[in-house]
Amino acid sequence: MTAPTTAFAILGTQRFALCQQFHYYYGDEFKVECPTGSGQMMNLWEVAAESSRRLARIFLRASDGRRPVFGNLEKFQTNPHWRDNIPFHEYFNGDTGTGIGASHQTGWTALVAKLLQQSGE
Repeated sequence: MTAPTTAFAILGTQRFALCQQFHYYYGDEFKVECPTGSGQMMNLWEVAAESSRRLARIFLRASDGRRPVFGNLEKFQTNPHWRDNIPFHEYFNGDTGTGIGASHQTGWTALVAKLLQQSGE
């Protein structure tokens, strides 16, 4: 799933899980496998939270202090003048999280700010 689709799916899933009439109908007992193939079952709110965490991790520092969005660009990973200037790329490498494409995007990737705010990251 591309990152814009993921962000919209997260927001939609959260609204779906919070929507009283659907939640009343499906309840916490309605679960889906997440991630696919893991055997782990989650309700829709938990799926949205997990998807949010995964998307946010692209921009947050990992335990080694590196941000996946910067990939192997040492200047952006280590230089104090650059390491906290987070670019909003058009696309991301699905395996590494490295930002690719235009790095001046402020449209859909700005949705990540909302996800970070919701999660308290």
